[in-house]
Amino acid sequence: MKIFNSMTGQKEELNPLHPGQFNIYACGPTVYNYFHIGNARPFIVFDTLRRYLEYRGYKVNFVQNFTDVDDKMIRVASEEGITVKELGERYIGEYFKDAKALNIRPATVRPKATEHIGDIIALVKKLVDTG
Repeated sequence: MKIFNSMTGQKEELNPLHPGQFNIYACGPTVYNYFHIGNARPFIVFDTLRRYLEYRGYKVNFVQNFTDVDDKMIRVASEEGITVKELGERYIGEYFKDAKALNIRPATVRPKATEHIGDIIALVKKLVDTG
């Protein structure tokens, strides 16, 4: 199977870094509202890729994050008189309901951005430092 490599700008054969296993990271929703069809498309695409790789016999570790803090969330939470965490938890629950209705399998790991702020800062610093 060939897949587009955004770093090289080429379609390339998809090969695992580790024999028999793929690790996939995909951005998940920013949980300030219900997700819409534009949000659903990449969720479905990555779920389809995961299922295909598993069908081919690969073990797949699929990580999809929840962005559970950003300016939109702060604004909406303030308008509703609730905390950003309460808003995030509500829409994470709604995401799972909608994903289940679309038959999208849950990710192997589902980190929340707020649980990894230090890691995010370190990664961005590393990216900036390496150009």
